[in-house]
Amino acid sequence: MDSITFIGSIAALCTTISFLPQVIKVRRTRHTADLSLPMYIIFSLGVLLWTCYGVLTGSWPIMLANTITLGLSLYIVAMKVKYK
Repeated sequence: MDSITFIGSIAALCTTISFLPQVIKVRRTRHTADLSLPMYIIFSLGVLLWTCYGVLTGSWPIMLANTITLGLSLYIVAMKVKYK
């Protein structure tokens, strides 16, 4: 793995796992009143587009990280809708 791919992989790991504390908190408390639904919807769209970009360019760190981040973000959206 070259240094550019390594840096991208570490960046992808950091941004992806940054959502875990929020997902865990929402799952544990079922409290979503303070979360912005429009922000998470727009963010999820952006992550979906990053995933498409990763597929089109063949960049596995972008594909993998954004696919996982999209799942975490959509989980928060679903819980926000469910627990208004």
